[in-house]
Amino acid sequence: MGHYVGSLQNRAKLQDEYETFIVIADMHALAYPKYVDKPKTVSENVRKVLLGNLAAGLDPDKVTFFMESGIPELYELATLFSMYVSHNRALRNPTLKEEIREKDLGDAFSLGFVNFPILQVADILCVKAHLVPVGEDQLPHIELAREVARKFNSTYGEIFPEPEGMVGEIKRLVGLDGNTKMTKSLDNTINLNEPEEELKRKIMGMYTDPKRIHATDPGTVKGNPVFIYHDAFNENKEEVKDLKQRYEKGQVGDIEVKEKLYEAMSRFLKPIITRYQMFENDIPKVEEILESGTQKTRAIVQETLQETKEKMNFL
Repeated sequence: MGHYVGSLQNRAKLQDEYETFIVIADMHALAYPKYVDKPKTVSENVRKVLLGNLAAGLDPDKVTFFMESGIPELYELATLFSMYVSHNRALRNPTLKEEIREKDLGDAFSLGFVNFPILQVADILCVKAHLVPVGEDQLPHIELAREVARKFNSTYGEIFPEPEGMVGEIKRLVGLDGNTKMTKSLDNTINLNEPEEELKRKIMGMYTDPKRIHATDPGTVKGNPVFIYHDAFNENKEEVKDLKQRYEKGQVGDIEVKEKLYEAMSRFLKPIITRYQMFENDIPKVEEILESGTQKTRAIVQETLQETKEKMNFL
């Protein structure tokens, strides 16, 4: 759900306004030590990521999906772009710093991990993207793409637009435990295809106001994960307003607030789960969507690489 509010929701909205490309960044997974020797896991996750996008409402007739590893020209572009990014600049990326700290990588991260943002720049500029829907934590990557585009254009002539990052209305969805980051490693997530019983278990166990001991105690709404989720997913705004007022006055218990959230999220997820199951039951079609999209995108990236090398007098 963090991915949904951060990016997927905007992707679905923009598909009618823009020619849209969605990258399945499987090469990026290898930047993390736990995946280097697990190619099968990465391959399975490619399918899950694509299913998640389709379930969120992205229409394969409007959107082009492509797999990073299926376009070798991307790596050549990334190599060329890496010449315009200093080593220190790459490591100054706050998202990279956060990953190193959270995953306790120390200095054991790979060179591929340092190049992670530069490959992402190639993912963006290879199709000359103007707008990139992202979570707030990804904005530093967009800024790097803008820097590279600007530096390249000023050196060799105009080729690349400077892409803008587009963040969702809810900039970052907190984890169920109140952690500022929702991540599977902390088991504080809700999945797009979450089974009903799991959804209820997770919501009823959510972190709320720790200072509130009894249902009659006035509670804090601001920053309370349960109400953050109500604002994000409960379409009955009058109900949310009423719950907030009663919560602050000590007139409603956490159980009722969570039960209302469960009902709202169950309604919200129902069409998403239906689409997920529909595509999951037709895997050959899903694979064809990815294969044809990758072929289409590769032809575009080849043209971008050709133009880039011509500007640099390599051809």
